[in-house]
Amino acid sequence: MAMNQVQFQKGLSVAEFMASYGSEAGCREALERARWPQGFVCPKCSHVTCRRFERGGQLYLECTACGRQTSLVSGTLFQSSKLPLRLWFLAMYLLSAAKTNLSALELKRHLGVCYRTAWRTKQKIMQAMTAREEARRLEGFVQIDDAYLGGEINGAKPGRGSPNKQAFLIAVQTDETMEKVLYAVAEPVPTFDKAAVADWAARRLDPECEVYTDGLGAFNALEDQGHARTTVVASGRRERTQTTSARWVNVVLANIKRSLSGVYHSIRQQKYARRYLAEATWRFNRRFDLRALVPRLTVAMATCGPHSERMLRMATNYAH
Repeated sequence: MAMNQVQFQKGLSVAEFMASYGSEAGCREALERARWPQGFVCPKCSHVTCRRFERGGQLYLECTACGRQTSLVSGTLFQSSKLPLRLWFLAMYLLSAAKTNLSALELKRHLGVCYRTAWRTKQKIMQAMTAREEARRLEGFVQIDDAYLGGEINGAKPGRGSPNKQAFLIAVQTDETMEKVLYAVAEPVPTFDKAAVADWAARRLDPECEVYTDGLGAFNALEDQGHARTTVVASGRRERTQTTSARWVNVVLANIKRSLSGVYHSIRQQKYARRYLAEATWRFNRRFDLRALVPRLTVAMATCGPHSERMLRMATNYAH
């Protein structure tokens, strides 16, 4: 069997990470490049030169034209955090480099912080990943499936109506041979009906893409939107994983569910499933260049905008 070049590519080693991001100065330089890739621009007057100084342990940039003082972390997901940037970057490295997932409890031990700080740090990083995945639209040949997160609760309603289950749609874009998977999206939906599928498809699918689904009635909404659709008929899960037009969506789905259930023992699916699914697809969609994960995540953190803990806890699973 030929070696999978994507799986065996060289990533960013711990030694290389420490050389670039092991100091506060190195992390500040990386964040400044992410915020202003063409150099500093004053948010008030757009002037491009500044003076630098520290106050209260934070780096400030003062515009030489209008005098506006801008903190390096203001307007970013790092804003109002007392955590040193080097610990933020370590968390970003650990969460992006993990092949599966990393729980807040394990992150707590790596960073040497309390659980609440680790939870808040992880949720902010996942929020940045979610924001980057919001605009992704799949093109060409797309395999789609419906699935649930969570299991049944003893004494509660069984089956699909269990209150502990969160419905979501997963889709993968393949090449024209359907032998290579390119990108994936996974997003919660309120329920599996035509209205929910139509809303999801309008945001997630290119109008010209060709879709492959199972026989769920809600997927008829895809034909109503003009998508060429093939219904995949299979007698069981094993046959679906071996059918070319449904293989990859089932493989990616199985990997995502396995990584979630193997690491997280208690997820509030009804509230945070969107972030956990986006975390998995963010890593998957950037698997072709592992060395670029930390720089790309830095840009996401710098451009996402501030999120207080209250905002993080007010999460919703559904697109606005």
